[in-house]
Amino acid sequence: MKKQLQVVVTGGPGGGKTTALDLFRRELNDKIIVVPEAATVLFSGGIIRSDNKKVCKMVQKTIFQLQKNTEEIYKSQFPDRLLVCDRGSLDGLAYWPDTESDFFENINSTFEQEIARYDAVIFFESAAATGHDISSNNPIRNESSKQAAQLDQKLQKIWSRHPQYYFVASSDSFVRKIMFGIMTLENVLNRYNKI
Repeated sequence: MKKQLQVVVTGGPGGGKTTALDLFRRELNDKIIVVPEAATVLFSGGIIRSDNKKVCKMVQKTIFQLQKNTEEIYKSQFPDRLLVCDRGSLDGLAYWPDTESDFFENINSTFEQEIARYDAVIFFESAAATGHDISSNNPIRNESSKQAAQLDQKLQKIWSRHPQYYFVASSDSFVRKIMFGIMTLENVLNRYNKI
């Protein structure tokens, strides 16, 4: 039986990953399934962001479990489709208010275990990293451009450790960036499974 491919699409806020995933879903709607972002599911359900360290840790642990469980549900429900995850289980590390070792101790896992969950990582650099506007209609996203750029750097540092890491740089042309991102997604998926 062929292994089910699992790819993460991630990046800093304002990177264009959501737009790229929407377009990609339309392009290959019967061959892939997009796993929704756990943080958006949680925050749109009424959980409020907090600067309190204890609350922040509880929120990130909940997002971690929700992400992993949602991925497993989608694997079971769509065994013949390629899983494209809107963020992955390691994204929470960028938001963790303590050390990396504390994060893994709290989630009862290791970096190696989590990175091995994914066959490839496609990283969409935030427009904020190159000084561009990241304003959005998404009420769940409230980061300033400075915060978005900082998160982008943290996320890059985490995910670039994956052996199959693909970087989609910010661009003056959002359309060119999205098209490059979609081509990258297609190339990664074609590499593992013939579409």
